[in-house]
Amino acid sequence: MSLQKLNNYALGQWIPSTDKGEVLYNSITGEPLYIADSVDVDFAAALEYGRKTGGKILRKMTFHERGRMLKDLAIYLQARKDKYYAISAYTGATKADSWVDIEGGFGNLFTNASLRRQLPDEPFYIDGDIAKLSRGGSFIGHHIMVPKPGIAIHINAYNFPVWGMLEKIAVNLMAGMPAIVKPAQVTSFLTEAVVQDIIASGILPEGALQLLVGSARGILDHVKNGDVVTFTGSAHTGRMLKATQRLIDEAVPFNMEADSLNASVLGADVTPDMPEFDIYIKEVAREITTKAGQKCTAVRRMIVPEHLVSPVQEALAKRLASTTIGDPAVEGVRMGALAGLQQRNDVLAKIEQLKTSQEIIIGDLQNFEVVGADREKGAFLPPVVFLNNDPFHNTAAHEIEAFGPVSTLMPYKTLDEAIELAAMGKGSLVSSFITYDDRLARDYTLEAATSHGRILVLNRDCAKESTGHGSPMPMLVHGGPGRAGGGEEMGGIRGILHYMQRTAIQGSPTTITAITNVFQQGAKGRDPGIHPFKKHYEELHIGDQIITEKRLITSEDIDRFAALSGDNFYAHKTNTDFTGTMFDQQVAHGYFIMSIAAGLFVDSYEMNPVLLNYGIDELRFTKPVYPGANIHIRFTCKQKLPNDTTPDPENPRSLIKRGIVKWLVEMLDDDTEDPLVGVATILTMVKTLEQ
Repeated sequence: MSLQKLNNYALGQWIPSTDKGEVLYNSITGEPLYIADSVDVDFAAALEYGRKTGGKILRKMTFHERGRMLKDLAIYLQARKDKYYAISAYTGATKADSWVDIEGGFGNLFTNASLRRQLPDEPFYIDGDIAKLSRGGSFIGHHIMVPKPGIAIHINAYNFPVWGMLEKIAVNLMAGMPAIVKPAQVTSFLTEAVVQDIIASGILPEGALQLLVGSARGILDHVKNGDVVTFTGSAHTGRMLKATQRLIDEAVPFNMEADSLNASVLGADVTPDMPEFDIYIKEVAREITTKAGQKCTAVRRMIVPEHLVSPVQEALAKRLASTTIGDPAVEGVRMGALAGLQQRNDVLAKIEQLKTSQEIIIGDLQNFEVVGADREKGAFLPPVVFLNNDPFHNTAAHEIEAFGPVSTLMPYKTLDEAIELAAMGKGSLVSSFITYDDRLARDYTLEAATSHGRILVLNRDCAKESTGHGSPMPMLVHGGPGRAGGGEEMGGIRGILHYMQRTAIQGSPTTITAITNVFQQGAKGRDPGIHPFKKHYEELHIGDQIITEKRLITSEDIDRFAALSGDNFYAHKTNTDFTGTMFDQQVAHGYFIMSIAAGLFVDSYEMNPVLLNYGIDELRFTKPVYPGANIHIRFTCKQKLPNDTTPDPENPRSLIKRGIVKWLVEMLDDDTEDPLVGVATILTMVKTLEQ
């Protein structure tokens, strides 16, 4: 039987595996399917090609262009998902397992694409606030982050061949950096199918993504300063790769997300008749059986109050007994096979090691039913649960991970013991704590946080909408300390910044404005020629500035605003004795001054391109305003952001093309030594010329 050769994609071309590649099998039937290797790929040339070709294009694109690119790619792949589900079945995955991998991967693309709305329409990111470096304000500092000039090398695990790739490339592409992806060979056929469609779509720039389906041994010997390496897999392999001398010599970041001995802890407040008890059983059973336990976030240790060990064992055994194992194509099957016979053998070897210090209480390795498949030819195992009655002395469960449907139940006496047991995993990706006592939740979280990358607190209030113990989310960091690798993946904007270089910049406010394209307070403004509210989005320039006329603040104004708003705080009343207060006399409401500001800077005499006021950010009142003050406004175009929300044909207003404009509002009283009395950033929605 002739096997299909998988293809690498490198240097802008498809490079087939050779006849001597590794044979890949259907994990359900044991049938050989594919052959894979990467021996004909020049790793050094592929890395340089990515840096010079894909990187050059991506670095010039803005965050908004990159985000729209990811959104288009997600939509394109979503339309072809049935193909991926069919291939995913060869990995032993049920449809539910495949959903997590395939559509969870698409979700990462969509989520990272949406982050463009929080980022500037620039190729770079402005990090934090300005630092005032001089007394007079003519010399300031800031930080920018620019895409690193290298390539991201992603070495992924076998358990999520789609999600594992897309969760990483979504982030590096959003940052403006190309990638070369090395999936684990055993399931690389599914990754290859997705990459085939990505390349065919033409959505990504050439050189932005390359694929190696076979071994990439030696690729790290070709990294350069400016590259980034990420690894997902076993802690042992990760430590070995992290020690590569070339990484050290070139100061290349190595982000590691390793399998870990994650714990799910049941709170001492829970009783068997409470909803939280059922939530706990459901959660740990799901984590044992989803992807046949092949998840880096799966529950490996169940830490429960000692008086609940028997009830938990009984309830868990009943739930796991209803899990039908077999061919995912057969209706009713809830757990498929492991990814291959080698994986099954590895898990069986780890089970034997664990059996030396603890007993199996659920699961019979010699006697379990498989539906629609051969138990020996396929990589099947039943759920296996150990009981460890002395987890502080019998420590194998804290040290050995069987990467399959295997977990250990262990008791604790006090919350401190539960925290200590969780920490004995020496660093984990995630812990869950199921309780209806928020004080216990606080105590556990604050103490256990140092040894976990994520903590899920679960109870009846959030269980229905919770994504679960084992589901890292793209807007939150994914990683953990210690054994888990010490790295962080994803995390919204935090993840993107991992692929960017932070640089401090110093200069005058006007120069920093020119570099960042965001107006800095104290920079020189420019005459807009006409009131800026009469300009369309494209016609506005950063620094367009007007100085308004003055408005006299009177005591009667303050009284009327108090009556209208209902804000009769003592400082706004004329008859207050101000002895011992922070004020000398009746003071104007801050919001009254902000309202006066709007009256001064708004051009309200005729229709103009400003569609609406979108909000106010960073509003500060810096000093009191007393009756007799003459207030005027310095009003400056600060920043422009595209607004590319999807039009709704049912809503004509959504069809109006527009952008968001931020304006710096400086409220000034020139009769005082320090004229600034208030500052704010207002946002307006402005119509574009093109409609």
